[in-house]
Amino acid sequence: MNDPTASLSIVALFVNADPVVKGVLGLLLAASVWSWAVIIDKLWRLGSVSRSARGHEARAAAAQSAQELLATEARGNAGDPAGLMLSAGWAESTAAPSPGAETAGERRERIERAMRLALNAELRRLEVRLPFLATLGSAAPFIGLFGTVWGIMRSFEGIAAAHNTSLAVVAPGIAEALFATAMGLAAAIPAVVAYNKITVDLGRFAGRMQGLMGRSAGLLSRPPVEA
Repeated sequence: MNDPTASLSIVALFVNADPVVKGVLGLLLAASVWSWAVIIDKLWRLGSVSRSARGHEARAAAAQSAQELLATEARGNAGDPAGLMLSAGWAESTAAPSPGAETAGERRERIERAMRLALNAELRRLEVRLPFLATLGSAAPFIGLFGTVWGIMRSFEGIAAAHNTSLAVVAPGIAEALFATAMGLAAAIPAVVAYNKITVDLGRFAGRMQGLMGRSAGLLSRPPVEA
């Protein structure tokens, strides 16, 4: 049974909690810390690739030929998703079959296919660990609720054994149990909000890359300009 005089501070609630409730609290704390690491990493990464993409979009909009696009891209960052997508398109455009073996439409489709594969690979990299946020957001409240139910059951057992239903006896055990639910919500709410924001940002970024792909594929599919 919990000490009736026990403090109701957060530290005391954890120290005096039932071992099962402690396990739940520890699990939720670890998951929350990891989720914040994922959130910070994803937001920083998305901000970085978005800034780089703006440069690629500006250069593609200003270019009038594949050669001009290549010359301007050589001065940009080719290690980000947009740059890797453009590099894949350029490599595919230089691996063209013999003249007359394909139509202009087929050439453009082949270049776009290579760029799309490169873009999809980069988008998958950006989505790594994102499902964890969705899982935590949906599961954490129930994990916390399990700790609460378990803690309340143990508190009732202690109350029955002590034959004392005064508030001083009941309050610490109930507080420890409810602390698990609070931890579950504290872990779930940021994860859900961040997951929704990152998912929307990824969708917008993918849409921008589709536009860049169309513009760049049009340039890369044009026949080389004779000097």
